Amino acid sequence: MIVTIDGPAGAGKSSVAQRLAARLGFRFLDTGAMYRAVAWAAAREAISWEDEEAVAALAARLRLSFDGQRVLVDGQDVTESIRSPDVTALTRHVADNVQARAHLVALQRRLAQGQDIVTEGRDQGTVAFPEAACKIYLTASPAERARRRQAELAAGGQLVSVAEVRAQQDQRDQRDQRRAVGALAPAPDALIVPTDGLTLDQVVDRLVSLVRTHLPPTPP
Repeated sequence: MIVTIDGPAGAGKSSVAQRLAARLGFRFLDTGAMYRAVAWAAAREAISWEDEEAVAALAARLRLSFDGQRVLVDGQDVTESIRSPDVTALTRHVADNVQARAHLVALQRRLAQGQDIVTEGRDQGTVAFPEAACKIYLTASPAERARRRQAELAAGGQLVSVAEVRAQQDQRDQRDQRRAVGALAPAPDALIVPTDGLTLDQVVDRLVSLVRTHLPPTPP
C-alpha cells in the first residue's frame, strides 16, 4: 500500500510522515532528501545550474539510498550535510529541472515497488504515485507554517525572524505552484488535512484513522 503526503513547505510533512510510517509499520520515503542530495552533489562537483543536462545526468548516476533515517550518496552519509541552509537554497534548481525530476520520480517508484510506503513531497499523489491507495494533502495557514519553520531553525541554532521566514516561504510557494512539472497542488482525490492548532501527535492520530479506512480488505 502506498500513502502519499503532499503539501507546502512548513506544513510538517516530514515529521508527520515519519511518525505515520512508524505507527503503520510502513517504510518512510523522504523524497525531499533526494532533491537535496542531488543539489549537494552538484555543488560539491561545481556543476553549473545553467547546465541542466549535466544536473540531470548527475541525478541519473548518483546512488541514492536510505539506511533507516540516514541518507546516503554513493555510500557516503550526507544526512546532516543536505539540511544546511546553503543546500536548501540550491535545491530548487534540481526541483525545477524536468529531466532530473524524471530520474528521481523513477527512483521513487523503484524504491516503493512491492513495499508498504508512506511517501511525502510536493507531487507524490499527482505525479509519482497517482494510483496510490490513500492521498493526503497536509496544509496549514502561512502564518502557522512560518512560525513552525522559525522555531525549527532556532532549535538548530539559526536565528531568523518569523517575518524573514515568511517572505522566503511565500517565494517558495510561488515557485512550487508555478513549476512546469510536479507543481504543488492536491490530487483531485486527495484528503485535505489542515493542521493549525493541532499537535504532531494529533495530526498523526488523524492520519492513522484516515489511512485505515483505505486499507485493502483482509482476505478470509
